[in-house]
Amino acid sequence: MSEPKVEENTTQEEKKDSVENISEKLEASAIGTESTNPQNTQDKEAEESASADASLLKKLLRSRLEEDNSAIEVERQNPDSPLYSCKRFEDLNLKQELLQGLYAMGFTKPSKIQETALPNLLSNPPQNLIAQSQSGTGKTAAFSLAMLSRIDTNLLYPQALCLAPTMELAAQITDVVRQMGQYMKNLKIASAIRGNMVPRNVELKEQVIIGTPGTVFDWSSPRINAFSLKKLRVFVLDEADVMIDQQGHQDICIRIVRGLPKDCQIMLFSATYKNPVIEFAKKIVGNPIIIRLKRSQESLSYIKQFYVRCESFETKYRALTNIFGLLTVGQSIIFCQTRKTARDVVVRLTEDGVPCELLSGELDVMQRAAVIKRFREGKCKMLITTNVTARGIDVDDVNLVINFDLPIGQDGHPEFETYLHRIGRTGRFGKFGVAINFVDTNTMGALDQILKHFGRPIDKLDASDPEQIEKITQ
Repeated sequence: MSEPKVEENTTQEEKKDSVENISEKLEASAIGTESTNPQNTQDKEAEESASADASLLKKLLRSRLEEDNSAIEVERQNPDSPLYSCKRFEDLNLKQELLQGLYAMGFTKPSKIQETALPNLLSNPPQNLIAQSQSGTGKTAAFSLAMLSRIDTNLLYPQALCLAPTMELAAQITDVVRQMGQYMKNLKIASAIRGNMVPRNVELKEQVIIGTPGTVFDWSSPRINAFSLKKLRVFVLDEADVMIDQQGHQDICIRIVRGLPKDCQIMLFSATYKNPVIEFAKKIVGNPIIIRLKRSQESLSYIKQFYVRCESFETKYRALTNIFGLLTVGQSIIFCQTRKTARDVVVRLTEDGVPCELLSGELDVMQRAAVIKRFREGKCKMLITTNVTARGIDVDDVNLVINFDLPIGQDGHPEFETYLHRIGRTGRFGKFGVAINFVDTNTMGALDQILKHFGRPIDKLDASDPEQIEKITQ
């Protein structure tokens, strides 16, 4: 039986797909076929997959930490207990080799989430934590630093465990931990992901295990018995909202937590927390500090919002071509509700000689990363997509977003968070942007709900009037 995949401060080659391969795959399959679904919902993005993939895309594409201007809200069971924060890594009493790792990774000072989380994560006795933080704000570095601070590399058995919802995300976390711990002697990391096998009844010698729930649980079960949950000092659940929303993963997480020693430090990190999820998290994490972000809608003040009445695909497409024919647009994103609509728009634009790229769930994560990289570098000016990029994928310098279809949920009501994420791709970093919504008789009511929810004006636009179109960017 083969040994587990182990990271020992060695470099990995990043998986890359060429633009040519992506184009070939689009021509061969993406524009030709739909995946099947027994409930005949193949035209919708798979929500669990989309959110996990979006997080991975963010990690793959991130070139810098983002400044999150949202206010942080801290909740404690004992409000009189001290709450610490730090402005410098040097104030955390870290091991010198960990400071070296941080500097080598380009960290110069803690991000906002790190300022509050790290002093509490590194305190003694260990403090449990539930934290909400977007990808790109340093959350992975925060829990990686906490894990590496708690382990003893002279002890050759697993002491820290980190779970992620997908093997790709687990690989990204492994890379961060490896880079951060590159100066730690004898550090070894085991990747508990699908396909990696371990001998039965032989205890792992790696101090850190990073993997997906199913494989991790299998390794810890009496059948494999590769490590003991009772010996763990730290347990991390990343992308907790995605993990907990998946029933199978949720059950495994509960079983793992039940097997942990009472003094094991537990951390849950997530980009978003809906109320049912946060309540579940409180049940499995004893006496935690909870760090949440207060929603900031300040960015909407930098976005001019319009709507255009369109009663069919053809009228929407004519409005689209009129707008792009009269406006000087830097980069734009066009959101469609289904893969089919997105493909139809791409086909029509391509036939009319308009350069554009398709981004949807039909591409695998690495292909999507390549498309977004081209868009970010300015090699592609127009992106036609489904909700796959609405979940926190940030591309700078977008000055126009068009909702070819409004984001409508299965209950027929508008999805306010998705709408905010979509139009939030423009009007970033203090720049002004434009968002245009195509609506028909059936969705006009949803637009009214969006207007009331956000309290920002959405003006009517006549897409056949050149003067009106030219004025929207003034």
